[in-house]
Amino acid sequence: MAAEAPEPLEVTVERLGLEGEGIATHQGRALFVAGALPGERVRVRPEPEGKVRRAALDAVLEPSPLRRDAPCPLADRCGGCDWMQLQPSAQVAAKERLVLEALERIGRLSLSPVRVLPTAASGTDTGTRRRAVLHWEGGALAYYGRRSHRPVPVEVCPALVPALAALPGRLTRALGSAGKRIRDVHLLAEGDAVSLGLSLEGPVRPPVREAAEALVREGLARGVMLVPPTGGAEELGRPVLEAPAPLRPDVRLRLRPDAFAQAHGSGTESLVSGALDLLAPATGDRALELFAGVGTFTFALAARVHSLVAVESSAPAVAQGSAAGRAAGVENVRWVQGDAERVARGLLREGATFDLLLADPPRTGAPGLAPLASGLGARRLVYVGCDAGSLARDAGRLVEAGFSLEALQLVDLFPNTHHVEALLGFRR
Repeated sequence: MAAEAPEPLEVTVERLGLEGEGIATHQGRALFVAGALPGERVRVRPEPEGKVRRAALDAVLEPSPLRRDAPCPLADRCGGCDWMQLQPSAQVAAKERLVLEALERIGRLSLSPVRVLPTAASGTDTGTRRRAVLHWEGGALAYYGRRSHRPVPVEVCPALVPALAALPGRLTRALGSAGKRIRDVHLLAEGDAVSLGLSLEGPVRPPVREAAEALVREGLARGVMLVPPTGGAEELGRPVLEAPAPLRPDVRLRLRPDAFAQAHGSGTESLVSGALDLLAPATGDRALELFAGVGTFTFALAARVHSLVAVESSAPAVAQGSAAGRAAGVENVRWVQGDAERVARGLLREGATFDLLLADPPRTGAPGLAPLASGLGARRLVYVGCDAGSLARDAGRLVEAGFSLEALQLVDLFPNTHHVEALLGFRR
């Protein structure tokens, strides 16, 4: 016999949590409600209990004055943009509070000596994302619902830049029966140019290749990369796009749809500029960059230091970054392909030292960074983080290892979500 559904509850939301959910208190325990805003009286349906108590939002009984009509009809189902119902200025204020609270509570840091710089906002809350990953589910391209693999089919995505916004629905129809051989579709745009990466369920088969060739021929994409699970991507058309490197227009970054690139093209320059301001490089400095990607920070930093070692685990990213440097005549960057912490340990064993260290780890952070940064002698360190919890834990470790947190700046590259890029500036 199926268990009876729990009775709905009425609760008042007190604050927003690190994962973007509204938090209420029920029977002395925190209750997390996605889509709910502070101050709202809401009716919710409790979900099966786990480590964290969650409930699905059933109705907003007393809305917050900060609530707005979401600019996307899928906002209540899609897991991509969890704060679309919150006014943009309130989103920025909430992100600032969440990062500061995480540094104090999780990182156990005193922020009284820290210089908190104004947040660099994106300027618009839709049409900003130049890359996305959609999943082929049930005969259509879809995003996943929040904390689930429940597909949410999408025709148009207002979060994407204009060149990509209407592409999901068009690709669903264009791929047709070939879609069943595709696991994910990676979208990438630079200006009006579009590139696609098709992650396949198995080897490249003629139906998929023919469908991809048609996408290029019909102008839906400049190029397509076919990526089987065994590796060895096949290129059709011109899937590698070029973009000017932030603060280095003489260098053309090479972007692939199947490799990491910053999601917000126009806002990335603010991120790079802020990082260099905190790092304060000088012409005689030796610098180390960990998690370098295709060179988003690399070339702007290289122009201001004597030498730079750029470390990145992705072989395609290293290939694209080093090719971009060669084409522009950049001679003071040495690219190293490998796990960032493992390479740093190797440099430490060799007795290498660096004046500056820039780290831009993935959302999970870099737990082993602190002792390595200390051992490598870095005088200044800038940490770029997109998850408040991970960056707070890593910041606490860096302070324990002898660094002092001097400055913090947020760069809002992910409007309508709880995600934010944070720049932490440390001095040894």
